[in-house]
Amino acid sequence: MQPLATILWRRLDQPGHDVCRLDRMGENWQLDGGAAFRHEDGRLVQLHYRVRCDRAWHTQWATVRGWLGGEAIDLSIVRDAHGAWKLNDVPVTDLGHCVDLDLGFTPATNMLPLRRLHLAQAEGADAPAAWLELGGEGGLSELNQRYERRSETDYWYAAPRFDYAAMLVVTPEGFVARYPTLWEAEH
Repeated sequence: MQPLATILWRRLDQPGHDVCRLDRMGENWQLDGGAAFRHEDGRLVQLHYRVRCDRAWHTQWATVRGWLGGEAIDLSIVRDAHGAWKLNDVPVTDLGHCVDLDLGFTPATNMLPLRRLHLAQAEGADAPAAWLELGGEGGLSELNQRYERRSETDYWYAAPRFDYAAMLVVTPEGFVARYPTLWEAEH
């Protein structure tokens, strides 16, 4: 394992923090992080997450463990070589076109499409992701996203499902340092 970068975020819409490390694992990439925050329904949350990608930044697997209020969270997410997704060994249909995993509770996984797409300035691309929702019905569903690179560090980001669009500011390593109204890196 070769640690490459770390970041600490402060949540802006609710009390909370997230810390993440990017590691190189042979030819693969791995995000390893932990988040503690107040869920939108008021419950306290503590989660550890790990996401493994191949050398081209295609998601291979992830784990999410911790708790949401009084509920234990122990999730295993796998994307096989054919693009099929499973959540705790149960197939999830209609996500085969999604290459990226988006853990909805952390800005860490925005790094995956940003690194994978490797957009040139003034270039944009759609990046539908398998999105993990905590609480409520939970599970994996499709999140349509679009990234447009505007400068060396700025990306216009849109997620119509949440009626969200904003300019993300990204570190040289690919972490989102400023995610307006949601997250900001602490220095």
